[in-house]
Amino acid sequence: MGTQEKFGQNLKKARTNANLTQEELAERAGLHKNYYARVERGEENPSYETIEKIVKALKVKSSAVLPF
Repeated sequence: MGTQEKFGQNLKKARTNANLTQEELAERAGLHKNYYARVERGEENPSYETIEKIVKALKVKSSAVLPF
């Protein structure tokens, strides 16, 4: 499993722990729901700025989702 896939799994775990749908999280982060879904599946390589938006929307530390 690659880094992108592990990152996506970590995002999904954090999102479900926060009781949010993909659509709710995408809206909070200012992202399109389809783009966020691809990030979570490990199909996209998000920029640092996008990761920051997602982490803030999840209200977690980046270390909680980054796989390294």
